[in-house]
Amino acid sequence: MNEIFAFSNNTLFDFCNRLTETDSDLASIVKKFGYPPFWSRSNTFESLVHIILEQQVSLASALAALNKLKDNIQQVTPARFLLLNDEQLRACYFSRQKTTYVRNLAENLLSGKLSLDELEHLPDDEVRLRLTALKGIGNWTADIYLLMVLHRTDIFPIGDLAVVNALKKLKKLPAQTPKDDLVKIAEQWRPYRSIGAMLLWHFYLSR
Repeated sequence: MNEIFAFSNNTLFDFCNRLTETDSDLASIVKKFGYPPFWSRSNTFESLVHIILEQQVSLASALAALNKLKDNIQQVTPARFLLLNDEQLRACYFSRQKTTYVRNLAENLLSGKLSLDELEHLPDDEVRLRLTALKGIGNWTADIYLLMVLHRTDIFPIGDLAVVNALKKLKKLPAQTPKDDLVKIAEQWRPYRSIGAMLLWHFYLSR
C-alpha cells in the first residue's frame, strides 16, 4: 500500500514555509495576509453531505440547507436522513439531484459498502476511487474530502472555482488560461499541493 501523507494544525505553518520557499507568489500571500486557517471537517456523514450541498452553489446556500436539515433531524446520520421524504427534503432546500446523491450515500454507508473509517487508512487514489464510484460524487467532492477531512498533503482541486480564479490572479494569468496550464503550475508544488490550495483560498477570501 502507498504511504499516506497528511498535515495537521501543528504542521500547517511548517509546510507553508517549505512551499513558500519555492514560490515567491505564494510567499507574498503569507507576507500580506498571514498563514491560512486550518480548515478542517470531521470524518462523518454530515461532512460529506455538506460537501455535496456545496457542489455548484454558494457556501452560504449550502450551509443554509445543512442547517435546515439539522433543524429537522437534529443529528445528520444516514438512518435519520433516510426517514425524510422528497417533500421534506425540498423544504430543506435539497434539489432533486442532491436528494438522490445523499440518499445513495446514506444507503451505501448503512449497508457497509462504504466505510468512512476505512477511508482514513487508504491512499489518496483508492479514496478517490471509492468515493467517485458513488452517484453524484465527482473529483471535486473527492478532492475537498481528501483535503479538508483527511488532510492529505498533495491534493489540488482543479475543479474549485475559487482556487482557479485565485491562481490566475496571483500569477497574473489571462482569464482564459487552460486548466492544463494551471495544473502544471500546481505540479511544481508537489508534495504540498494541498497547502498551495489552502493558500489560494486564503488569498481569495482575504482579498
